[in-house]
Amino acid sequence: MNKQKRSVILIDGNNFYFKLKDKKLHNLLNLDFSSFAKFLSSGTKVVHATYYVGKIRTDGTEKTKRMQSNQQKLFEHLKKHKFNYSLGYLLKSNGKMHEKGVDVNIAVDMLVATYEDLCDRIILISSDTDLLPSIKKAKEKGKIVEYIGFSHMPSVAMVANCSESRLLKKEDIRPFLIT
Repeated sequence: MNKQKRSVILIDGNNFYFKLKDKKLHNLLNLDFSSFAKFLSSGTKVVHATYYVGKIRTDGTEKTKRMQSNQQKLFEHLKKHKFNYSLGYLLKSNGKMHEKGVDVNIAVDMLVATYEDLCDRIILISSDTDLLPSIKKAKEKGKIVEYIGFSHMPSVAMVANCSESRLLKKEDIRPFLIT
């Protein structure tokens, strides 16, 4: 009996959002994550899908209250599409917000999926080269690691180091937008 291959989908939310924003497709509440996951999985069974992002905390200003409210709406939208979310945090430094802990969460989940044999394929939407050691280890343990990037800003290092890669164009995303 031929067992269906299993995949996990790991999305670096900040990376994903800003790549979509470049293409003016960044309203994540209009994205059908369920259908998008099915498209990404290429016939494998998605056993786990996670969206990683820094948690927005309000400092009392209207802007951060609005951002926090929007993030909560995103979390509800993800749940509706059977996506988990994993939170890092945001650190303010020199007047700018920096995401912390997200890459570590992705790397840990990648290694857990590998060592606990939760999947055959890891579908990774992130151009962050900090993940290369985890990618290398997953490949050494026989997992296929597929990099999903964007044609307008591919990561050469991710393409070179992952088992497979796919570079999405605007027209690849458009069918998953809920109108």
